[in-house]
Amino acid sequence: MNAFLHTLTDNWDIFSRGFVNTIKLFVVSGILALILGTLLGAARVSPVPALRGIGTGYVSIIRNTPLTLVFAFLVFAAPKVGLEADFQTSAYIALTVYTAAFVCETLRSGINTVPVGQAEAARAIGMTFTQVLTMIVLPQAFRTVVPPMISVLNAMLKNTTVAAGFSVVEAGAIQQYLSERSENQMYGLVWVTIGFLILVGPMIVAQRWLERKWKVAR
Repeated sequence: MNAFLHTLTDNWDIFSRGFVNTIKLFVVSGILALILGTLLGAARVSPVPALRGIGTGYVSIIRNTPLTLVFAFLVFAAPKVGLEADFQTSAYIALTVYTAAFVCETLRSGINTVPVGQAEAARAIGMTFTQVLTMIVLPQAFRTVVPPMISVLNAMLKNTTVAAGFSVVEAGAIQQYLSERSENQMYGLVWVTIGFLILVGPMIVAQRWLERKWKVAR
């Protein structure tokens, strides 16, 4: 037991740095993905064919591309065409671009649950598409997709570990640093697992609270 605890206490600098950066990746990329995903969702239900095409194309391409390839493109391919960014920024972009596609589809499923008659009634009184979407459709859609949206963000939190393979110091890289210090690898993995469980816990609590608060009568 002492050896297990010492793996954490003796290497607290590695664990704290790794998980702090993981939280940064999750918060920043999560917010940006929600914004981009919402815009894509709006594009997918837009009356403008070009916008629908852009939204559909984006989702189709990104959802069928492994996250590792998105990282590889930004880290190795993008600089060759003049789009240079440091590893940390590339990680933010990769996680945002990838997760936004899933946010979009999750939100679109919520939009489809809103009765068509409500949108038609709003348009009948002179509201524009943007007004109908932002004032009537999206507020209801977000309430219906709380559980799946939390699941998408939960998946993104775990996907931050992919960044470790591209020189980003986060929780997924902790094991590598422990190996360099000849620490017990099994103990290190257990502590990393505990760390992720601690991060996921508040999301589950928030999901249940929002489900009760925003419950939609069916």
